[in-house]
Amino acid sequence: MKILVVEDDIRLGEQIISALEGNDWVPELSQDGVDALYRATSEEWDVIVLDLGLPKLDGLTVLKSLRDENINTPVVILSARDNLTQRVEGLNAGADDYLTKPFETMELIARIRAQLRRASGNASPIMQVGSLSLDTRSSKVMWQGQAISLTALEYKVVAYFMHNPEKVISRTELVEHIYKQDFDRDSNTIEVFIGRIRKKIAPDVLKTVRGLGYRLHAE
Repeated sequence: MKILVVEDDIRLGEQIISALEGNDWVPELSQDGVDALYRATSEEWDVIVLDLGLPKLDGLTVLKSLRDENINTPVVILSARDNLTQRVEGLNAGADDYLTKPFETMELIARIRAQLRRASGNASPIMQVGSLSLDTRSSKVMWQGQAISLTALEYKVVAYFMHNPEKVISRTELVEHIYKQDFDRDSNTIEVFIGRIRKKIAPDVLKTVRGLGYRLHAE
């Protein structure tokens, strides 16, 4: 999952990035509102973690601009502004959740997981598509009731398809959502991961859609 973290405190931002990477997500850091708005409108993100007190352009303006552009990416506000009026203002501006500083990393991760589930139409922490299931708390993948052993990158591929069960996903999109920005992003390696997943789970679990990419098929 590709997550934009907008935080001008570099130390806190790097701590958040490290915690998200530890959960096999692909976070990137933005440190001011202008950069955040540009990146949020020019790339696809699964979740945006947004501080309000930003230089150049405040976070509330960034959020309102995103919603005005009909960008529906889940947004979790992360802010020291903790009075009721400010929380309500943030939620009314289009935020999906609001977490005040100081905070526990475990809670932020749990809130991000919840937003990822809801964005894919799932309320339960266990996602089910046909005979394939994924427990977002333990990162356990099951096929027809049997646990499947996956590498970290194979898991990221399966998780992305599980969060987008009806979508045809291109190689380029997969690369952007499973690799760090500074990684040597070679879309050809996606075919290797797809092949390995098919061998471990089922040959037709990821259907090839010629010229477009792949679609989850887990009946």
